[in-house]
Amino acid sequence: MEDCLKKVLLSSKHLLGLINDVLDMSKIESGKMTLNMNQLSLRETMDDVVNIMQPQVKAREQYFDIFIQNIMSEEVYCDSVRLNQVLLNLLSNAVKFTPEHGRIDVHVYQEPSPKGEEYIRNHFIVEDNGMGMTEEFQKKIWDTFTREDSERVKGIVGTGLGTSITKRIVDLMGGTIELKSQLHKGSTFRVTLDLKKAVAVKEMKLPGWHILVVDDNELLCQSAVASLEELGVCAEWTLDGQKAVELIEERHRHNDDYHFVLIDWKMPNMDGLETLKEIRKRVGAKIPVFLISAYDWSDIEDEIADTEIEGFIPKPLFKSTLYSRLVKYAEGTVETQEKESSSIDFSGKKILLAEDIDLNWEIANEVLSGFGFELDHAENGKVCVEMFEKSQIGHYDAILMDIRMPLMNGYEATKTIRALTRKDKDLPIIAMTADAFADDVQYCLSCGMNAHVAKPLDIKELLRVLQKFLYGRE
Repeated sequence: MEDCLKKVLLSSKHLLGLINDVLDMSKIESGKMTLNMNQLSLRETMDDVVNIMQPQVKAREQYFDIFIQNIMSEEVYCDSVRLNQVLLNLLSNAVKFTPEHGRIDVHVYQEPSPKGEEYIRNHFIVEDNGMGMTEEFQKKIWDTFTREDSERVKGIVGTGLGTSITKRIVDLMGGTIELKSQLHKGSTFRVTLDLKKAVAVKEMKLPGWHILVVDDNELLCQSAVASLEELGVCAEWTLDGQKAVELIEERHRHNDDYHFVLIDWKMPNMDGLETLKEIRKRVGAKIPVFLISAYDWSDIEDEIADTEIEGFIPKPLFKSTLYSRLVKYAEGTVETQEKESSSIDFSGKKILLAEDIDLNWEIANEVLSGFGFELDHAENGKVCVEMFEKSQIGHYDAILMDIRMPLMNGYEATKTIRALTRKDKDLPIIAMTADAFADDVQYCLSCGMNAHVAKPLDIKELLRVLQKFLYGRE
């Protein structure tokens, strides 16, 4: 259920982005588009992109895969909304202009940046074996409202704005975008961005397990093995399901089983499910086997209902993805200890939530109360100010403030609270609004708010912000 809700949320965000295309172009052309540079996780960004694209790829029965290589810094500073927009624009075009049963691949890799040690150069490559483009059209693809006028693209919906917006955003980020295309053979887009490295997250280490990676793509195997070895694991790989069965059977005969086996779902000759069944037939169910795939778990679960499988690991296989899936099997790990000793308890923290839409209030109350918060509801800014004025000093720990409300909006309510003579008038006030452009955020701060969280709400981000202001911890 949680995964389904997440995908609905992601899709709604993307739909909102499509509606905003024309507004974006207007801002770009008037020079008013700005970037909101925040720390982001490349892993989470790519997971979001994959989740949004999966239904489109599935509907056209296309082959979709994603490859990660040489990732030295998963955490970087970038405008996450704009990076998502760039990648989704490129992938949406790849899906539209690639026929059914065609192939779309995404490659993400890093290398040292010429800007210095503080930066890392990021390459995002989207390639397909679709229709391709004429040389003439390639010369004007970045122009506004440009679409190829030919029978072969007739019936394919589009505004002609996507590639133009993509180019302008990449330019604004100080990056480059390149295109290589051949008619009837496909297209390749490469986006290159030099992004500032963020502080590395805690060190990730696993026991010295022996793990076998099975995938028909050599680059993916090499990348996954490199990531596992960085985690402290002894890993090896093979490109073939039959060879994997032989390696597993050989170690089993010597009473030296692999601790885990990671198998790609879609492979030629012997696919992941066939390989899994053959493993169970020859050596039993003792060895934990994970299926790996860029496809959705729901596409696979019916097929594996009668198989003994340990679980599913979604591509892209970032180091942190592998770590998060495997660390729970390591008893007494730092991860386990940290979760037990340093989790934040929000029990007893009182929040005043100003929100004029009842459904939004009910959802926020249900979710946040599950983390220990106690919430009171104000249906508009005026009521929010009145409830705060009537409360005892220090009763509320923070206010979550919607912006667009009747009688008194969030801006005016914040200014009014900050102008009071109460000792607790400086409590944290956090804006919650769909107005998420950089100038909107800046105006919230200038009105006296402490932070801004965009709607639709990202609960993880909201909790991070609340933790920062209530406990002084990121």
